[in-house]
Amino acid sequence: EDDSDSSTKPIRSEKKKNPASLFQTGGDPPREKKTKKKAPPKAAESEEETPETPQKNSNKKGKGKKSKKTKEERPPSPVIEVDNLEEFVLRPAPQGVTIKCRVTRDKKGMDRGLYPTYYLHLDNDKKVFLLAGRKRKKSKTSNYLISIDPTDLSRGGENFIGKLRSNLMGTKFTVFDNGANPDRANADWSNVRQELSAVVYCIPLGTPWGVARLWVGSPQLCSLPSPPPQDNDGLLMRWQNKNMDNVIELHNKAPVWNDETQSYVLNFHGRVTHASVKNFQIVHGSDPDYIVMQFGRVADDAFTMDYNYPLCAVQAFAIALSSFDGKLACE
Repeated sequence: EDDSDSSTKPIRSEKKKNPASLFQTGGDPPREKKTKKKAPPKAAESEEETPETPQKNSNKKGKGKKSKKTKEERPPSPVIEVDNLEEFVLRPAPQGVTIKCRVTRDKKGMDRGLYPTYYLHLDNDKKVFLLAGRKRKKSKTSNYLISIDPTDLSRGGENFIGKLRSNLMGTKFTVFDNGANPDRANADWSNVRQELSAVVYCIPLGTPWGVARLWVGSPQLCSLPSPPPQDNDGLLMRWQNKNMDNVIELHNKAPVWNDETQSYVLNFHGRVTHASVKNFQIVHGSDPDYIVMQFGRVADDAFTMDYNYPLCAVQAFAIALSSFDGKLACE
């Protein structure tokens, strides 16, 4: 199959934006370095990976002819040192470095068909374990525990690092650290939980799931912890009230319809090999070419998850877990 097309040629731009300047919520943004950058090729789809053509992947299955699959070869993660696991998974990715990871889903066992366990590893030769997550049983809404120990997924364990909680419909999620619920925290709230991110899925009626709108909000990066949110001051409430002061807003990159393959497509640059409606990329509105996070399928129960500054591993993993959760309603 010949994928050579003028639309896939890289476009040179004069200036590359400094990622830090995208996430300033107040004050003067830092100066941008004058460097040249090659923009990514226009999105297209192919289930085949060949060294001669750019990698193109779809986020929705189409009616196009399937091409012959070749041996899977994905670009590995750069060398990443993980000295202190707890600190690493809560620390934003270094600027200019993409942390490339792999998510595996384990559905074996008596109840893992309904409550599978998800594991996050660095996608490199060492396959360093980072996080594990599993939906809690007997919860009124979806509630995922996130741990830094693959064998300890208990709420009271020493390895509990955070959790993902959804609303009843499974369209809004909040990511917390391992602090206590405000109702059970110390009198001075010294151990109360902090919000790390919020995720909203907005699917207009008549719109395919593959082009659903995904919004992600995170507190402004700072060296001091923010005060614990009140019921009317959480990220989801602030999103609803359109009060985005000191909040970093991200959204999914809209896929493009491809007439030839009859599907919506995105360019994952070789990191995704299977078409799926769960494949997505997250960007900042000021620079749609800067991929803050991308997630996509590479096998039935395996996915790649890559994230950049300003996200940390816990935030990115929680966002990925939210995509697995069932969505009962659209807004």
